[in-house]
Amino acid sequence: MITKNRNNLYKDPSPYLQQHKDNPINWQVWNLETLNEAKIKNMPIILSIGYASCHWCHVMAHESFEDIEIAQIMNNNFVNIKVDREERPDIDFVFQSSFQLFNQAGGGWPLTMFLDENAVPFSGGTYFPKTAKHGLPSFKDVLTQVVETYKLRREKIIKQSNLIIKSLTLRKNPVINQELVPILNETITRLDQVKGGYIGSPKFPTFNVFETLIYFYNKTKDLTYFRPVDLILNQLCSQGIYDHVEGGISRYTVDENWLIPHFEKMLYDNVQFISLLSSYIKIKKSVYFEKKLKETINFINKEFKNKKFDLLGSAFDADSEGEEGKYYTFEYNELHKIKGIEEFYDVKPQGNWEGKIILKELKFPDKKIQGELLDIRKKKKKPFFDEKIQLDLNCMWISSLVDASIALKEKYYLETAEKYFKNLKNKYEENDLHHSYSKHNVFLEDYAYYIKMLIDLYDATMDINYKEKANKIYSDTLKKFYNNEKNIFQKNPLTNTDLFFNPIDIGDGTIPNGNAIMLLNMTRLGKLKDAKNFSQSLYGYLNIYKNHMMTGIRSLDFYKEIDSGKDCGPDGCKSI
Repeated sequence: MITKNRNNLYKDPSPYLQQHKDNPINWQVWNLETLNEAKIKNMPIILSIGYASCHWCHVMAHESFEDIEIAQIMNNNFVNIKVDREERPDIDFVFQSSFQLFNQAGGGWPLTMFLDENAVPFSGGTYFPKTAKHGLPSFKDVLTQVVETYKLRREKIIKQSNLIIKSLTLRKNPVINQELVPILNETITRLDQVKGGYIGSPKFPTFNVFETLIYFYNKTKDLTYFRPVDLILNQLCSQGIYDHVEGGISRYTVDENWLIPHFEKMLYDNVQFISLLSSYIKIKKSVYFEKKLKETINFINKEFKNKKFDLLGSAFDADSEGEEGKYYTFEYNELHKIKGIEEFYDVKPQGNWEGKIILKELKFPDKKIQGELLDIRKKKKKPFFDEKIQLDLNCMWISSLVDASIALKEKYYLETAEKYFKNLKNKYEENDLHHSYSKHNVFLEDYAYYIKMLIDLYDATMDINYKEKANKIYSDTLKKFYNNEKNIFQKNPLTNTDLFFNPIDIGDGTIPNGNAIMLLNMTRLGKLKDAKNFSQSLYGYLNIYKNHMMTGIRSLDFYKEIDSGKDCGPDGCKSI
């Protein structure tokens, strides 16, 4: 039984929810009991979604969620729910999609959605400031307006829920006969030919785009597809988005030169960075990229470790000691004492960001200079580390180690991958996989990346146990996630009952979507010598899946795997 007149987040292990357990707002966790409370009270819901290392989530928390007056408005008029998007990516996906439907624009975090008493959204935004600025209304004004609107139009708002559900369900643009080549060519026209990545700012690495270009270069040997990969990797490795002291990359940069990062470090970015570097090195040897690859792996292996389980946590915060980027930036008087540093980094007295220095590499430094930089950094307080273990991301990490082992031709990385797999088996039972803290939550991506990891390990070791496990988990995935009515995998289990509709994801997000990875898994399993029957099923699925494709650029992963499966027919699959 929930007690609505108090904050109940203290019961939840999520680091993000723990950050809000002392707010004066009566935050509740998302569950059927909380949702039922809204129905009983005929009250709208405020749904606030974020994650522990999110900078703007922290800003809104300090400005608004710690404010007594705002808390009173929320407590008196809403059922208030907090969700960790890394713990419940399905909820995040549904309500980010809702935001995009309402606003015809991309979402983000914090996500602030207003739901009717049946948990169907009717309005929303992302970050709202405490006082109106930069064209955004104050959060207090937004709350007041929503309260009045719901009182006056409650019945109309509730009646429109079916239209919203229908609109979200049909959010795709079928392009059944469209080929990958024109989609890729259109993508290339949107890339910055000088600075890399998409034109403009902010700059995100968008690894799925460059992995697709690598895939198509390997297929065609057309350098048009390889050059953007070469450019983006040079930028990622040399500019401020890369941590030149410890390794690894930040989430994105706010400028178009890849210099000024938003300093949070996410596991999902770094494992994809490792895999893209490995894909490049398999094609073209590069001592420089090999150094960056090893440095990033060493950093992730050392600093992202959840020591209790010997698996990896999720992210490092952007802030430390109440200041964004303090751990990662330098004062000029700290650096000019290092002999010869100007030869390796762009170091000027005036700095390059708010009077401080973000390291930009001119030449790969020697270990002595890196050691002196690390000594300076060790005097600072580290940012908060979210040690939450996510199954899909740990599977991606293991796969990235296999990629690195092949690219570098070093057994150490494969041995490390197998050690992590043993740790994974110790935490997760294969008959009862779960995403993170709660054993009740698991998603398509968890199963899809688990299968991919097993196939990667099998290909690298030829250990039959990995292949047998992959086949078993594949069968489990069909039973748990395959929607026979829509002929596609849905994001959450078929038994899910706490969302107003069950989402199907084929669009590109922070990681390749579960349906794309399942297509890859099906293609790879279908190409095994003893899998003729499997390939017949795959041939049927490929023809069905084409009906679900969206506008090309948003579904590059999906298109790539559709393309990779074209050599699978009713008589079997052949390697490309």
